[in-house]
Amino acid sequence: MLKLAIPNKGALSEDAVRLLGEAGYKCSRSGRELVVSDRVNDIDFVFLRPRDIALYVGDGVLDLGITGRDLKEDSGADVIELFPLGFGRSRFCFAVPKESGLTVEKLGGLRIATSYPELLRRNLEKRNLKCPIVRLDGAVEISIRLGVADAIADVVESGATLTEAGLVVTGEPMLCSEAVLIGRSPELQECHEVKKLIARLRGIIVAGSYAMMEYDIPRSALEAACSITPGIESPTVAPLSNPDWVAVKSMVLRKECNRIMDELYEIGARGIIVTDIRSCRL
Repeated sequence: MLKLAIPNKGALSEDAVRLLGEAGYKCSRSGRELVVSDRVNDIDFVFLRPRDIALYVGDGVLDLGITGRDLKEDSGADVIELFPLGFGRSRFCFAVPKESGLTVEKLGGLRIATSYPELLRRNLEKRNLKCPIVRLDGAVEISIRLGVADAIADVVESGATLTEAGLVVTGEPMLCSEAVLIGRSPELQECHEVKKLIARLRGIIVAGSYAMMEYDIPRSALEAACSITPGIESPTVAPLSNPDWVAVKSMVLRKECNRIMDELYEIGARGIIVTDIRSCRL
């Protein structure tokens, strides 16, 4: 039976449980259970602190885990990224007081507070900067105001928390992070159950980028319509009771839906309908 670790709280946990549920797995907790067993799919879901997941997987205690790329990299665990999951996106950045004029190049010798000491240490080494690292477990942005640091290195999502603390990001992100599925070795991807898990997750994630568009179009405009909605392989075309018209169905990128509808309407398409796709295999 596979053992897969899931974050035990926070947005990462909620999104991981939602994604796995949509992929057909039973992993919702009724209370504060540490383990939820899905006997149908032969997998145990173990709820752990996000920061500990890579360590358990790296030690071989668990087969797979879902955690942030930033936490995986900071852990130093011997794990690999099997599949990016598309949620929990953030950036690991330097931030300094707004009016300080500090840049990354000027941080040498200054105290930098962070909850990701290993990530920060490696980045400072690459830049040949020697800085005392102040390790904190949370609320890193307040450390400058309290006088324990001169700058911070932290995970940034919207940036609102930094703004409230009077800080601004400086320099390019050290790491772009998101939730990822991790394992101990590449050979895991050849395991039937792991391949099925990844295929299901990919199906949900890909489906979120697409929609199904259906419309009626005069036969005379069918070629033009198919060039606008070519689909994955080709669109589905079906006859209507009116021999001069046909019905077309095609997958389209969700972000392009409104533009495509405009173009179809202009060439004579009518009854244009867009519906969600819950999952797919391409």
